[in-house]
Amino acid sequence: MSTLSGILIIGVGFWFWLDSARAREIAIGACEAACRQRDLQFLDQTVALRRIGLRWTNRGLRVRRLFRFDFSEQGVGRHTGHITLVGIDLEEFSLGLPSDPSDPPDRYLH
Repeated sequence: MSTLSGILIIGVGFWFWLDSARAREIAIGACEAACRQRDLQFLDQTVALRRIGLRWTNRGLRVRRLFRFDFSEQGVGRHTGHITLVGIDLEEFSLGLPSDPSDPPDRYLH
């Protein structure tokens, strides 16, 4: 029984590691695209995990991750934004900048 539980723990750990790497790559892609759309400079691929938790969804239990990233306006200054993924689905994205009222709310989410 202890061998089986050891294998199960290793398997779950490996799955979690792969899932975390995939979520980080999705977050990097979304941040780069949003910065490019707003003519901002995405700095140093600075996507860092800030918080992790669990969330119930209509598809079951998912891992919720909050990432922080840095960007610059016209190469001057450094600003911080955040992105939240539930599993690999985007839940929230914020650059922390004032938005243009003519922009549709989901413009930067795709």
